[in-house]
Amino acid sequence: MPEIEIVLVEPLYEGNIGFTARVMKNFGFSNLTLINPPPIGDDAIARSSHARDVLESARIVSSLDEVIEKSNVLIATTGAVSKTVTHAMRMPYYTPHEIREIIEKIDGRVSILFGRENWGLSNEEIAKCDIICTIPTSEIYPIVNISHAVGILVYELANLPRGEYTTASRQEMDSLYAHFDEFLTAIGHDAHKRDNTLVMLRRILGRANLTIREASTLHGLLRKAEYVMHNGGSVPHDDEPDDAAYE
Repeated sequence: MPEIEIVLVEPLYEGNIGFTARVMKNFGFSNLTLINPPPIGDDAIARSSHARDVLESARIVSSLDEVIEKSNVLIATTGAVSKTVTHAMRMPYYTPHEIREIIEKIDGRVSILFGRENWGLSNEEIAKCDIICTIPTSEIYPIVNISHAVGILVYELANLPRGEYTTASRQEMDSLYAHFDEFLTAIGHDAHKRDNTLVMLRRILGRANLTIREASTLHGLLRKAEYVMHNGGSVPHDDEPDDAAYE
C-alpha cells in the first residue's frame, strides 16, 4: 500500500497535534511529520491518549522542502477551492474518497498536507502540491478542526491494498516540471500565463501518478521537440541524437 505521511504545516496548538496522533493510530497510521510545531508538552501527550508513540516518533522539520524531498506525491488539503477552471491553483479538487481511488495503486510515499488552524496553506505551498483535496462540508458551518480533517482522510484511506507500481520520485518530477518551464520559454509562451500553466501541468501530471518510465518518455518528447525547433524543423536521424533519448 502507499506509505501515507500526515503533515501538519506550522500547527498552532499542541492539543491538535495530540488529537491528530490519536486519530491516526485509530485507523492504523503512524507516519506523522510536523513543520515548525509549537512546543509539545503535557497537553499534546494527554490528548494523544494511547497514541503517545505516534506523537513521540513524529518527524519535526523546519520547511516544506524537507517533506518534498522524500515524497512521491504531495496532496494539499484546503477548504477554499477555485471557483472556475481558469484558476488552476486550487483546481481541480477531489474528495477524500476520490483521493483513495487516485492513490490506491501507488507504491511510494504520499504526503498529505494540513495547513495552519487560522489560515490553512498558502498559495505558494499549494502550488508545490500535485493534488488538491477538500472535505465537502455544510455551507452552514464549513470550518473543520484540523484533527477532525485528518480523521476524515485517514478513515477513507485505511486498509489500502498493496501498491502495484512505483511512481516517479519527487526529484524526477521536479526535473520534469523544470523541463516544461524551459520548454515554455523556448516556444515563447506568454510570461503572464507562465505560473498558471505550470500549476495546471503539475495538477495534470500529479494526479496521473507517472511511473519513472513515463516521466522519462515525456522528457524525451520535449527534447525531440526542442531538437526540431533548433534545427529548422528537421527530424533527428539515427546518426544524430540517440533515439533512445526520445523514448
